[in-house]
Order: sequence, then structure tokens, then C-alpha cells
Amino acid sequence: MDLHQNYPGLSDLKDRARQRLPKFVWEYLDSGTGTEAAKAQNRTGLDRIGMLPSVLHGPLETDLSIELLGAAYACPFGVAPVGMSGLIWPDAEGILARSAAAAGIPYCLSTVASQMPEDLAPHLGKDAWFQLYPPKDEGIRSDLLARARDAGFRTLVLTVDVPVASRRERQTRSGLTQPPRLTPRLLAQIALRPAWALGMARAGMPHMRTLDKYISGDQANLPPTAHIGYLLRTSPDWAYVDWLRRNWDGPFIIKGVQRAEDARRLQEAGADAIWLSNHGGRQFDGCPPAISLLPEVREAVTVPVIFDSGIEGGLDILRALALGADFIMLGRAFHYALAALGEAGPAHLISILTKDLEANMGQLGLSSLTEARSLQLRKLA
Repeated sequence: MDLHQNYPGLSDLKDRARQRLPKFVWEYLDSGTGTEAAKAQNRTGLDRIGMLPSVLHGPLETDLSIELLGAAYACPFGVAPVGMSGLIWPDAEGILARSAAAAGIPYCLSTVASQMPEDLAPHLGKDAWFQLYPPKDEGIRSDLLARARDAGFRTLVLTVDVPVASRRERQTRSGLTQPPRLTPRLLAQIALRPAWALGMARAGMPHMRTLDKYISGDQANLPPTAHIGYLLRTSPDWAYVDWLRRNWDGPFIIKGVQRAEDARRLQEAGADAIWLSNHGGRQFDGCPPAISLLPEVREAVTVPVIFDSGIEGGLDILRALALGADFIMLGRAFHYALAALGEAGPAHLISILTKDLEANMGQLGLSSLTEARSLQLRKLA
């Protein structure tokens, strides 16, 4: 099958994913919070950024490579962390890690993934990232960092924009519980999706295996949008950031920043990069489009700025680069691809993104990504 003929864009993968996933899994992956205004605004905000094409450059050879935090990557994007990836597709974390390593891009594993850092050690590229949901207990914290480091993760990412569980009403309405339980309602949804059901029957229902060694007691009374990680974690403060900086000897990224003044202070606290994100509209529904905040954050810091939230193609990646981002991460997109095509999905999405980047760079007269900062931009109505 010619995947580019059948699935030429992310929207095609998204449609296919919706057809293959049980409703409760789809709602977990696709939903935002509240009325989902923030999720919609992320898309609208990107669409408002126009760029003027440039002509008469003759044939161009486009270079998509980029350097970030001392590492060289083949493309300016990577795989963002998504909790419980294994709920989307069996061996999701393994597939994503292998696909990223093969493509020369970073993969970031979530603390609340369905596979442990140790499971992924054989599959990691040389610059894998580990995302930390902050444990309160210092002993657990130290152990998690050691496990990530020993497994081969080079970069630590602290997520700071989840001080409490969000509501995610669509996810709640779907019947998904934490931890997942196969109620009659969910079993009825699963029966309609045989490919997903067969895969899960072989692999078993996923859970957050990284945290197994730290959890004891009853986990049955958690809110439907919380998870066992909430039994261990705290809402971090500036002292927490300082502790991590002193106890992690590799690149250190802070994820979930929206205010320029926070970005500035985090740089002063030792962050090696700032990750601008509104969590794809999953945490707070009253925030502006993430892309609209990028120029302010870029101006506030000299360290690299990583961006996510709403990115759906190569043109969006160029928009973010033009406004000051140094690197782009995609979470939902890679999981749509997984659900749509299984093991072949992530590699196909990487191909879609690179082809889209090359096509749009040709229209804009760009031979390298560093030239994106000089693009002429126009705000569209």
C-alpha cells in the first residue's frame, strides 16, 4: 500500500485513528478540558499567521537538520510525552522510541507511560528525553532520576503545568476510569473495534509500570482524570527546580511555561531550555493560543525555546520557527499515527512532516531552517 496515497496528511491519520479506537480511548487522546476553547484556539492562532512566499531562487536543496542542547537532529521536531501511550496501541512507547531513533529525532518518555525506562533502554536513540511528573518523596525522586539515567535518557524534562488534575469532561463522559477497568460499558465500545481489542488481548491492559515499585494500598477512589501518579506527586515550586538542577547532570528542560517572566526566572534558575506549551488545551481552558505567546517568551530568554500545542504539519512547524522557536514537539499527532497504522504509523508521520516542510520551504525560498526567522509574516483575519 502507498501510504502517502491513502494517508497524505495528519487529518487522514486522525480520521483513521477515530475509526479504530474504542470511544473511551479516542476521548482520552483527543479531548481537551472545559468547552475545549483553548484547544480550538491553538489551531486558530496558527492559522492566523501568514507568510509571504519568495520567488526566483532557482532549484533549492533543503536542509532540515538542527542542533539543540548539544545534540544534532535530522529534523526540527520530536515525539512529546503522552501518559499511558500503551492505551492507544500495544507497545506504543517501544514503537515510538524505535521510530524516533531510526529517524534521528528525540523521543520523550512520560513518567506515567505504560512502559518503564528500563523497558526502552534497547530502543533509545542517543539523545532520548525523560519527562518527570514531580514525586514529593525525595527518595522516589532520586530513584526515578537514577533509573532514567541508567536506561540511557540524556535529557530531563520537568512538567510544571499540572498542579492539579484537569476535568476533561469528554474523557469523563466516555466511561474511562483510573486505573482503567473493563466495565460493561467499556467492553461494549471495545467490541466495535476488533483490531484494537485483539492487540490488547495479546499485550494485556496497560498500566503505569514505572510507578509500580512505589505504589501500595487502594487505588480505586481516584478521580477519572487523575491517576496513580497523583498519589506520589506534588505541585513543584522553585526549590524543587533547584533540587532537580543540582541532581541532574544533563540537559534540563522545563515544560508547560506560558509567561515570559516565568521563562526568564527559569533560565536564571538553571533551565537549559524553556518548553512553551498549554498542554494542547488539556489543562486550562482560559489560556490564549500558545503560538501567540511565543514572541514574548523568545524575547525573554537566551536559552532554546521548544514549542508544542496545535502543531499539525510542516507549515505549522515553520510558523513556530519563524516566531522564535528552536524546536517543535508533537504528542497527539504521533498517537493518531499509531492508532491509524500501528507500527508503521510514526515513521509515516515523520515522512509526512518532512515532505511538508520541504514543500513549504521551497515556496518560501528557504534552504535551511535558520532562515525561517527572517521570513516576512502577516497576521491574517
